[in-house]
Amino acid sequence: MMKEPVVKKVESISVARFYEQYRSTLELQLLNSPLGMTRPILQPTVNRPGLALAGYFGYFAHERVQVFGAAEVAYMEQLEGEERNARLELLLKKDIPCIVFSHGGKVPQDLLDMADEHRVSVFSSNLVTVNLVNRATLILENEFADSTTVHGCMVDVRGVGVLLTGESGIGKSEISLGLVERGSSLVADDLVRIRNSSGELIATSPKLSRGFIEIRGLGIINVTNLFGLKAFRDNKRVDLVINLFNGELTELERLGLDHQTTTILGVEVEHLNLPVAPGRDMSRLVEVAALGRYLRGSGYDMAEEFNRRLHREIQRNSQPPQQP
Repeated sequence: MMKEPVVKKVESISVARFYEQYRSTLELQLLNSPLGMTRPILQPTVNRPGLALAGYFGYFAHERVQVFGAAEVAYMEQLEGEERNARLELLLKKDIPCIVFSHGGKVPQDLLDMADEHRVSVFSSNLVTVNLVNRATLILENEFADSTTVHGCMVDVRGVGVLLTGESGIGKSEISLGLVERGSSLVADDLVRIRNSSGELIATSPKLSRGFIEIRGLGIINVTNLFGLKAFRDNKRVDLVINLFNGELTELERLGLDHQTTTILGVEVEHLNLPVAPGRDMSRLVEVAALGRYLRGSGYDMAEEFNRRLHREIQRNSQPPQQP
C-alpha cells in the first residue's frame, strides 16, 4: 500500500502571486503602485462589495479579492464626491487584499490615490464581470486546495489517469515510457504533485521536470521531442493507483474480485497491486488494468461477470439429475 503522504495546506497567497501567475488568464493590469502586493488573500473566492459601498459592512468578506463590476461602478458614479470618498475610505480601511475592476473600464484617479495611501493594489481586467468572477474563483480554489507530493509516475492511459507507485528501481519510468510509446500521455515522472480539487484528485508535474522522464542507462528524455505533443499533458485526474512490487498475489487478488481502494487527501481511489517479474509485458498489463477501470466506471465488471458464470455453472452441476 502507499505510504501516507505529507499534506500541504495553504492558508493564504499573496496578491503578488495572484497577479504574476494569473495576469494573462485574468487579463489583469496593475493601475497603481505595487505597494500592496504583499497583502495576503485569505479566502479562495471573490467578493462583490456593493453593500459595503452603500455603507453596510455587516458580514463584509474583507479577506477576499474585491471585484468591482458594472453595478458597483455605476453606483459610485451617482454618489457625491465627499460621500463617495468616505465610502471608499471605509472600504480601504478593512484590510482588503486588492481591488479588481472588470470590463477594462476607466478607474477614477482619486480612488487610485486613496488606494496608494492605504497600500491596496488596484487592477483592471478586460474580462466581463461574470467571466472574471468564474475564472478567479477557480484559480483561487486550486491555489487553496490541499496538496501533496507522491513518489511515482502519472500517465493518462486512454483517458484513465493511472498513478504508478512502488519502490525505487521497480521500473515505473520504463513502464511509463512503454505506455507513451503505445499512445498514452505522460503527466509526471518521479515526483507527482496531487491536489484535492473539489473532491477530485488532480495530478501535475513540478514545473522543472514537466515533459521529461528519466530512464536508467539513457538519462533524461523529452517525450514530446520523441513522440509528439500528444505524449504529454499538463494535468490529469487520478482514477487508478497501481502499486508495482516484487512478490506474489493472494488468491483473491488473482481473481480480481476484491477491488481495493486507497485514500489520498481524503479521497478514495481504486488501488491495484501488480507484481513485477522478468518476461512480463508490464506496459501492456497496466494498459489492460486501465481499460478495466474504464469499464467498471461504465458499469461493467469483467471479474464479476466471470464469478456469476462460475456460480451458475456450479449451481447447474449441483442439481440432481432428473428421473426418466
